[in-house]
Amino acid sequence: MLFFCVSDSLLTRLAAMMSHTFKSSKQNFSFGPWKLTAEKTHIMKSKDIERLAEEMHMPSLPEMLFGDNVLRIQHTDSFGIEFNAIDALRCVNNLQDSVKVACAQEWQESRADSEHSKEVVKRYDWTYTTDYRGTLLGDDLKLQVSPTTERIDMEKLKAREQIMFFEDVLLFEDELHDHGVSMISVKIRVMPSSFFVLLRFFLRVDGVLIRMNDTRLYHDAGKNYMLREFSTRESKISALQHVPPAFYTDPNEISQYLPLKLLECEKLEFPGSQSESGMTDAPTEVENEQT
Repeated sequence: MLFFCVSDSLLTRLAAMMSHTFKSSKQNFSFGPWKLTAEKTHIMKSKDIERLAEEMHMPSLPEMLFGDNVLRIQHTDSFGIEFNAIDALRCVNNLQDSVKVACAQEWQESRADSEHSKEVVKRYDWTYTTDYRGTLLGDDLKLQVSPTTERIDMEKLKAREQIMFFEDVLLFEDELHDHGVSMISVKIRVMPSSFFVLLRFFLRVDGVLIRMNDTRLYHDAGKNYMLREFSTRESKISALQHVPPAFYTDPNEISQYLPLKLLECEKLEFPGSQSESGMTDAPTEVENEQT
């Protein structure tokens, strides 16, 4: 049974890889004063990856790195937020903390016959764990970030509402030499009354660890701010013996079994927010470009 689950997962990854490798697309969607852009293109060329790795002082970068893929949310006044692979990698700890070292050593012991396992403990985070939450846009005007106790209303998001626009953008993925997966992708869903973004970093080191860093971003039409929630969930595989192994490869299924380690809630207020207070955001149309 596990074989078929793994095979299905592999086919899904290969399909995603083929889609992102051989197709380039750019979609724009207008939501009131906001322009939402989802751009997907090919994997970075090896020479560009080598140059970037040197710049970041990292021995290697993810094997599937989509350096030009981006999800951008930009106001007509130029401020906003975007999600891209390069900035996500800049948030990787290339000096590796003790938790990651411990996991690497445990993983190394469990894979003593593996050639790659002998090279795991290096002075960089070989899991590419990132706490990236997005890149703020704008020069003179930027979103103002502050802590908040206000939470995203997840129940409201469960309500039936027409989806006007949806995109899923893969930023990077690495299979850790066939011993797991490290990947980050970002999805956006636009409804008539709001838009919702989920940026998810998912890590599975086979036999050792599952970790998930989620960034949720929500904007309710007409309000002069967005809500952003960042959470970290993590568990050793040894503590998940009661969970069906098939769930290990599915972030949506496994998340409910991972203990919450960190939760931070922020309000991203618009600069000159009074200019937005009387406006009602409304979705308009999608523009598609494919090559």
